[in-house]
Amino acid sequence: MIYIKDLMSGLPIFKALSSEVRIQIIELLIRHSAMNLNELANELNLSNGAMTMHIKKLEESGIIQINSTVGKHGIQKICYLNEDKLLIDMRNNDKENLYEVEIEVGHFSNYNALPTCGLATKDSIIGDFDDPRYFADPERIHADIIWLSEGFLEYRIPNYLKSNQTFKEIQFSMELSSEAPGYNNHYPSDIYFYLNDVEIGKWTSPGDFGDTRGNFNPDWWPPHLNQYGMLKLIRITNEGSFIDGVRISNISLEQVQLDYKSDLTFRIACPEYSLNKGGMTIFGKSFGNYSQNLLVRVLYDVQR
Repeated sequence: MIYIKDLMSGLPIFKALSSEVRIQIIELLIRHSAMNLNELANELNLSNGAMTMHIKKLEESGIIQINSTVGKHGIQKICYLNEDKLLIDMRNNDKENLYEVEIEVGHFSNYNALPTCGLATKDSIIGDFDDPRYFADPERIHADIIWLSEGFLEYRIPNYLKSNQTFKEIQFSMELSSEAPGYNNHYPSDIYFYLNDVEIGKWTSPGDFGDTRGNFNPDWWPPHLNQYGMLKLIRITNEGSFIDGVRISNISLEQVQLDYKSDLTFRIACPEYSLNKGGMTIFGKSFGNYSQNLLVRVLYDVQR
C-alpha cells in the first residue's frame, strides 16, 4: 500500500496518474503481473521512446518497480506494480495537533521468539540463525530486519500529551510479511496487533516474499531469504480500528482508556492460537521495498 499522508506530499503520484496512457499501463500490469517495455509498447501501440518516458514517471512516483533481466535478445526491463493499494488521507489536520516518531525495529522493549527466527543489521546477521538468545543481544538495537515463526515484538511509544490534551487517533505504519523457511510467496500468516495489551485486530499476510530482490536490501543479503513485505497502516480512532482503511475491529481509543499519563505499548504478535501460523518479518530502513522503520503518528484534541 502507498500511503499519502497529505495532498502536497502526493503530488508526484498525482502527476503520474494524470495521463490516460499511464493508467492503461497500470491496468495492464494489474492484469498480467509483469511485462517488459516492448510488450507494453506493442500493447498500447507506442514507440519505445514514448513508453520509456511514461515508465520513468511511474517509477519515480513509486507506483511501479523495474528489474533488469537477461532475455533472448539481451537485457530486458521488467515492470511490476509496487503495491496494489493507494490510500490518500484528505483530512485537513492541524499540524500543531499531532506528533510523529520513528522507531527502529530493533528498539523493541519486550519479545518472545521461536525459530525460525533471527535479526540482522544492514551489515550482518546478529549471532546465529534460529537462536532466540540473540534477541537479548545489545547489538539488537541496530537490527533492521527481524523475523520469527511464533511470538511477539513489543515497542514503547512516547506519550507527549499534556493535561489539557486528549487522544484522537493513533497510527502505525510498517512493512510486514510472513516468515517461511527460506521464502514462500504463498504462506499465509495471521499477525495480531495490540495497544496496551488490548487486541485491536489482525491482518493475514499472504506470504513471505522472495521472488524479486527488495529495493533497499544490502548487497550481502542472501537471495534465498525473504526480500520484502507489504506496507500496512493501522489506525485506532474513536470509531474503531482499521488497517489500510478497512475496519478490523470495533475497539476504539475510549476502550483502551488512554490519557496524558498513560504508558503506550504496541505489540505485533503471531500467537500460538493463530489459525494461519506463518510467523512474521518486520523490515526496517535498510531492508525491503520501503526505506522506513516503525512510524507512529499521534493525533490529539486540545481542550479549551
